[in-house]
Amino acid sequence: MRAVVFQHEEHEGPGLLGPALEAAGFSLVTRFRSVRREDVSADLVVVMGGPMGVYEADQHPFLHEEQSLLTERLANELPCLGICLGAQLLASAAGAEVFPGKNGFEVGVAPVRWTQDALKDPVIGPARPKSVVAHWHGDTYKPVSGATLLASTDRYTQQAFRLGTSYAFQFHPELTAAEMGRWLDLETEDLKQRGKDVQELKSQLPKLKAAEAENTELLHRLAHHFARVAGGR
Repeated sequence: MRAVVFQHEEHEGPGLLGPALEAAGFSLVTRFRSVRREDVSADLVVVMGGPMGVYEADQHPFLHEEQSLLTERLANELPCLGICLGAQLLASAAGAEVFPGKNGFEVGVAPVRWTQDALKDPVIGPARPKSVVAHWHGDTYKPVSGATLLASTDRYTQQAFRLGTSYAFQFHPELTAAEMGRWLDLETEDLKQRGKDVQELKSQLPKLKAAEAENTELLHRLAHHFARVAGGR
């Protein structure tokens, strides 16, 4: 089985998700800011995060290509996974508006609340009512027509959804504490300009480290879901 991973920044790879997909039987193919026509029929398409916005596709033409591919895959009921920017692209591909969030930039380690629908979901369901995850986004999106809302935070309601066999997460379940620490180092100046206390953010990393086992289990359940979907095609 082939999982195509669309990556937009060198340091924003699949993280914990990569080994989970490989353990479920997928071979990963990485595309960096590029799309190939054969990707539309891949067993799975994964779209990772990035600093650009869906509404900035004219400056980043690969976003147009990715969104078109996601729209076609959704129409053909082929599974997709979106994380952060990827979730926003998947929402947009399904017809929802994506825009800068009115409640500001959400960054750090904090819980998401799973909805009652999520706790009945075969992938999410074994999770506890709240999961500690990494957040790093300023954009959000309107409710996705036909989708099931899976998670929210106090700052933003739209944090995760399921649409058919596809899933989207606004937050970063794939991110380890060590990798988030690296992101904080790389983006220190930008975070300071946004009024964020980088040392305070770094002080949250032990909470993410403690949650890695639970987040890894979620990603393995997700990977096996996609493997079952691919096996049934």
